[in-house]
Amino acid sequence: MDNVNLPLVTVGVTLLCCVLGVMGLYSYSGGKADRDALVERLSHVGQIPEPGRVRRFKGIDRRLRATALGRKLELKLAATGMDITPGEFFVYALVAMAGLWMIASSLLAAFFGPVAALIGLWATNAFLNWQRIKRTERFINQLPELSRILANATQAGLALRTSLSMAAEELENPAGEELSRVARRLAVGEPLEDALSELTDRLPSRELVVLVTTLVLSNRAGGTVVSSLRNLTETLEERKETRREVKTQLSQVTVTAYAVPIFGVGAMLLMNAVMPGALDRMTGAFIGQAAVVVSIVLYAIGFIVIRRMSRIDV
Repeated sequence: MDNVNLPLVTVGVTLLCCVLGVMGLYSYSGGKADRDALVERLSHVGQIPEPGRVRRFKGIDRRLRATALGRKLELKLAATGMDITPGEFFVYALVAMAGLWMIASSLLAAFFGPVAALIGLWATNAFLNWQRIKRTERFINQLPELSRILANATQAGLALRTSLSMAAEELENPAGEELSRVARRLAVGEPLEDALSELTDRLPSRELVVLVTTLVLSNRAGGTVVSSLRNLTETLEERKETRREVKTQLSQVTVTAYAVPIFGVGAMLLMNAVMPGALDRMTGAFIGQAAVVVSIVLYAIGFIVIRRMSRIDV
């Protein structure tokens, strides 16, 4: 023991501990990265690519996803069910805006180029909202059947996680796709409440919130989940019929909201066809440009007011 060089041993043990610490940290970071990649692949809010589907603009998509705008766009695209990445949609939207700019400049006047591009920007966002609303409506129409399947599966003694997986296999899209995504998130160890909450964030509706609340409370505190689901099924069926009647009654108002701005654009095209170059001369002066901007604002206000009048929460 007297011949042992303690400083050398201390340095050796210290180096060994440092090496083991670095290896452990590397192993932990690698395992965490693999788990994050698995969660990204199985349960990410974006669409899982179809086999053979070639993704375009990967660099733009990767940079866009790192921003708040990209994450918001990604969530909205996931809600629409469209098989497209945020980068692809961003590039296509820019191309559409450039195309509208050139078309408006050539058909109307140079002043209408940027106006058409801004309208195109609004139209792309409105298109995503329309797709999301349409998909949410289809999902809401499937909620009574979903509640019935969950009630039958729970009554048969199956666990709630198993019942959700079974419902995902039996139901058509969009309910089948959304529940499959929830099942994948549960498979990687995410809590039931978080997985279902992410579903309500993606497809917001009162009916879905009520169903998710019932499932979460029943899973957390136990109780008569079967009777609750059966009562909820009847309620969802009644709300489904009520929503259909309201939508039918307000269909004429909805058409009017879209017809008003279309008539305005048609009037400008007709005026430019009858008097070629009239729009160029009108927008060549500040007064004409101000009149066009005020007209566009008034048409937009009319569209928004009519849409607000036709929006009734059931």
